[in-house]
Amino acid sequence: MNARSAAIATALLLSGCTAGGINSGTGSGASVSSVTTIDVSIAAFGARSTPAGTGLGYSPDAVTVAVGSGVRFVNVDNTSHTATAIPGASTFPAQSPFTFAATQPGATDDISGNWGAGVLQPGQASAVFLIDQPGEYLYGCFFHYSGGMRGVIGAK
Repeated sequence: MNARSAAIATALLLSGCTAGGINSGTGSGASVSSVTTIDVSIAAFGARSTPAGTGLGYSPDAVTVAVGSGVRFVNVDNTSHTATAIPGASTFPAQSPFTFAATQPGATDDISGNWGAGVLQPGQASAVFLIDQPGEYLYGCFFHYSGGMRGVIGAK
């Protein structure tokens, strides 16, 4: 492993294990009426059709929730994952839309913004993301997007 690869690997490990590695709550300050949990595992949840194309690795991989509620991601796998917004997309991009920034918590906890769970280590839960506006919100995993790890949150 070269020095650059070692530095990236160290940063990835530390981002999920240190304070600030995972959002601690909804950034909007609003309380949520209920929380839907989306389980994360590329091994356990196979490919299925979603409104935006094929998704896998999240269960449910397509979910509809009410505005005012929240969603959280729980890594039930034995490897690290992310759940990161794909802003403005109505179908899953063919190539990964993510940069290394997807390994850090997003700028907001509102589902209509640039949200992201950061790196979720095995057994770890994300912050609760507020469903603040109706719409369809696509997301995926920084590490496994090319393998099809992506999902859809519908808000009504």
